[in-house]
Amino acid sequence: MATRKANKTNTEDNIITMYMEFVLENEHAPKSIYKFCKEQKINEADFYKKFGSFESLKSRIWERFYDVTLDLAHKDSNYESMSNKDKMLTFYYTFFEMLTANRSYVLFELSPIKEMLKNAKQLSTLRKKVKEFAGELIESANDEKQLRITKQPVSLFSEGAWVQLLFLLQFWINDSSAGFEKTDAAIEKSVRTVFDLFDTSTIDSVIDLGKFLWKERMI
Repeated sequence: MATRKANKTNTEDNIITMYMEFVLENEHAPKSIYKFCKEQKINEADFYKKFGSFESLKSRIWERFYDVTLDLAHKDSNYESMSNKDKMLTFYYTFFEMLTANRSYVLFELSPIKEMLKNAKQLSTLRKKVKEFAGELIESANDEKQLRITKQPVSLFSEGAWVQLLFLLQFWINDSSAGFEKTDAAIEKSVRTVFDLFDTSTIDSVIDLGKFLWKERMI
């Protein structure tokens, strides 16, 4: 998504690429849609066929990160037979590989981390999709439980998955380890903790996660 196609047609992905390249090359967002379209030599009407504003474009970028992540995950022939925990791990690992491939843009939009709340609007569609994805995993796990008392509330855990993603996003932004290996460790430990809590089987994962976060000074 970060490479513009040779045939410069005004597709959604091409306009997204033009926008991402613009902000990275100029270190600021375009002043207006008119000026952006003029500089990129595209018809303003073509822009509005795809996006109503720069805000909707930025929101779509995050949605595309999500969509491409799931497409890649489903290309794994073993994905459908994976446990719910492994599906979540696969999603996170792939999603952060996608972000890493576009790290300069993500840092421009969200760094420093306080900007994440300021820019929450552009993450709203991503939030909805992540909650839907997590909700499907939770419902699947609930279907496998015999007793109603052991079933977990979908809304609570799906919202928790979104909070978890924001935590991991913050961790990844601050991660300076080679290959972002510490982020991979945080993903593994946080997902294991959530699913252990979901199964209400052990607190070992909570302790392990706490030790890891204390060592990395993330809490």
